[in-house]
Amino acid sequence: MDLKNAKPAGRAMGTTEQGWCRAVNGGTGITVLALLLSKDHGASAIQQALRKVQTHHPLLRSRLHRHPKSHTLSFVTSPTPFIEVRELDLESTSRILLRSNGTVAPLQKILEHELNENSWRSSAGSNDLDLFFATTYLLPDGRRVLALRFHTSVCDRTTAVSLLRELPGIVLEDGEGGDRGMRKDGGLKGEVNSGIEALMPAGVTEKGLLGRGVNMLGYSLSALRLTNLNFKDTKQPRSSQVVRLQLNLLETQNILAGCESRGIKLCGALAAAGLMAANSMKSSRDSSRKYGVVTLTDCRSGLNPPLKDYNFGFYHSAILNTHSIKADETVWDLATRCHQALQDSKAANKHFTDMSDLNFLMRKVVDSPSLTPSSSLRTSLVTVFDEPVVDTTSDAYRELGLEDYVGCASVHGVGPSIAIFDTVRDGRLDCACVYPSPLHSREQMADLVDKMKSLLVGAGGY
Repeated sequence: MDLKNAKPAGRAMGTTEQGWCRAVNGGTGITVLALLLSKDHGASAIQQALRKVQTHHPLLRSRLHRHPKSHTLSFVTSPTPFIEVRELDLESTSRILLRSNGTVAPLQKILEHELNENSWRSSAGSNDLDLFFATTYLLPDGRRVLALRFHTSVCDRTTAVSLLRELPGIVLEDGEGGDRGMRKDGGLKGEVNSGIEALMPAGVTEKGLLGRGVNMLGYSLSALRLTNLNFKDTKQPRSSQVVRLQLNLLETQNILAGCESRGIKLCGALAAAGLMAANSMKSSRDSSRKYGVVTLTDCRSGLNPPLKDYNFGFYHSAILNTHSIKADETVWDLATRCHQALQDSKAANKHFTDMSDLNFLMRKVVDSPSLTPSSSLRTSLVTVFDEPVVDTTSDAYRELGLEDYVGCASVHGVGPSIAIFDTVRDGRLDCACVYPSPLHSREQMADLVDKMKSLLVGAGGY
């Protein structure tokens, strides 16, 4: 197809995607992948590589279009790639680094800066908004950070990981040769995949009016009864900050062995540690406290037709479960309960049947913060992912000079008190724990994460 002479294509946004547009305006749903590089490949080479990515992944060369009369939202896909890489020099980067606490590593400071760069809110008057941005930052020690920022409606965690694995091969081509490492998803046709609602299998979303009403009432009442981590400042403007939870090789092996021996997933152990750590920070123990856990599950393999991990878009669904902490309960006891509740929900197809209900409630919280305690817009204590990212340092990573990376999304609008983006990298657990500040302080969340780590290490494989 002649891309130069092609006309823009597009489609209307689905309900979930429109929900993300509302959430992003408040600061939830800005996905960032930040890479620490010891080698300078040049902004032009990176830009050329990213334009090649846009060529093969049409959603990444789309813009968010708001119809000026009807105010409906749609993706309008350009026939040609257009991303520009913004290059920040040492002086500009240093100003950003000086804004944050001195104990925070430069990669994390830049990650937090990007999580709070809300291009969609600052350009709200425009009818066409870019959905993908790239910036390079020069650090004082000569290294660079490449930050890729996305509107979450076009890039969820699965596709961010897919891009991470594709990008080194494309950059290392130096703009020549074939598509090293590139996986295509139909981009040459200028088309984008349908939204998740349009791809759900027939029959799995059927629910009577009464059943939907009962579910909505149940979710609403449960949300009002959920216990939250203590809020520090509910008045000041919010931003997203990050604390990293990292275990060594042996500690990670013990946790994974404990999960395997009990037939449960890592997300159950992480959720349990988060709940128990938060409960331990309360002034008194109360077994009647109920905490909310949202688990995000990637639905690509269950859609019709199934999608691959390199099909860009947002194809996760949320499952909300509530748990209380019983007296003398161990981490593994609670982890098993969290895992079983998730499996029961998935067996009942709640990740499909309750999608519209949870989307509706999220929109209501965005529109009416007073429905939540202290107008905090908190929907749960913790969010975890059904499956961890498992990654290994490759030759391409080493050739690129990739020393470290973090990928996560902002949560300071509507969302949990802590969202855990877990990766098992070279056998070591590395979690980016994102939280809304100053609703929660860095000291408070560092304390929470330290307690989580102690609980996980203490539980080990036993």
